[in-house]
Amino acid sequence: MRSGEKYLTPQGFTAIRDGIKARPGLQSPAGGGTCAGAAEAGDRGTPPKPPWLRVKAPSGVGFGKVRALVHEHRLATVCEEAKCPNIAECWNAGTATLMLMGAVCTRACRFCAVDTGNPHGWLDPEEPLNAARTVELMGLKYVVLTSVDRDDLADGGAAHYAACVRAIKARSPATAVEALTPDFQGVLAAVETVVDSGIEVFAQNIETVRRLTHPVRDPRAGYEQTLDVLGHAKRHRPAVLTKTSLMLGLGESSEEIAATMDDLRRAGVDILTLGQYLQPTRHHLPVERFVPPDEFDRYRQWALERGFVECVSGPLVRSSYRAERALERNNAGLDNRALLAR
Repeated sequence: MRSGEKYLTPQGFTAIRDGIKARPGLQSPAGGGTCAGAAEAGDRGTPPKPPWLRVKAPSGVGFGKVRALVHEHRLATVCEEAKCPNIAECWNAGTATLMLMGAVCTRACRFCAVDTGNPHGWLDPEEPLNAARTVELMGLKYVVLTSVDRDDLADGGAAHYAACVRAIKARSPATAVEALTPDFQGVLAAVETVVDSGIEVFAQNIETVRRLTHPVRDPRAGYEQTLDVLGHAKRHRPAVLTKTSLMLGLGESSEEIAATMDDLRRAGVDILTLGQYLQPTRHHLPVERFVPPDEFDRYRQWALERGFVECVSGPLVRSSYRAERALERNNAGLDNRALLAR
């Protein structure tokens, strides 16, 4: 099935492959060209991909074992669904970010390659147990649980999310759990449901700067809405670390990045991740520029100066990348200078 085409899911509802319908003339948020044909380097003004962003095709013994476990227990992973460039590194290390509530999102953000549609309330009742079994079999000390947005559910899926956390904690009580959640349409009671489930880290991604929030994100998402969710999570249970992620390369300025950091700190956010936006298909927003590795180092220093506990920052960083190492205060072991030598 080609990207942008509709298809019928095994559960019986319609979805769009990779989240965005195929259509010509999709404009970038900064007005710098179109997405049609822009998946190829240099196509329609898109800058060619620099050497520091090149990764090997996923392979390896560990990769195969994790993939088998994930598929055996019918679990979706953001690693696969969002086409993460770090999938081989993470899976060969025996870690994975599990994506709850299926692989079809009710929203259609223009940067995201997760399929979109309306699941009409469908949930897998066996998912909490399957997730717990997988974490136990993998012997994880730290697991990230993320999910699609489920605006078709009355609580946005918060109760299901919490059930998965509790199931994991019951079988693997020593495992730390990070919940990278939807915004639950700003319903703070749903946020409390997840925060009270036993997690160590609560994350909700702001994704981009205020000016570019729309059209980068779905109209139902919002810059202030994400700030409210993160701020409430921190006030509700201060011991839980709060975390968010910002994509760079969509046309934002350095001043806007700094302003976003200030807004996040006012909301009490503890951990920030910064990574390069990569266009997943030709139907998604094009890359405006590729941010050099040394610039990521500079932005990390800005974040630390503002009081973030840590800022994991680099071209290939994604919100859950090396999440278990975020508190090492060493950029999770990343060396951006080495990327320039490629």
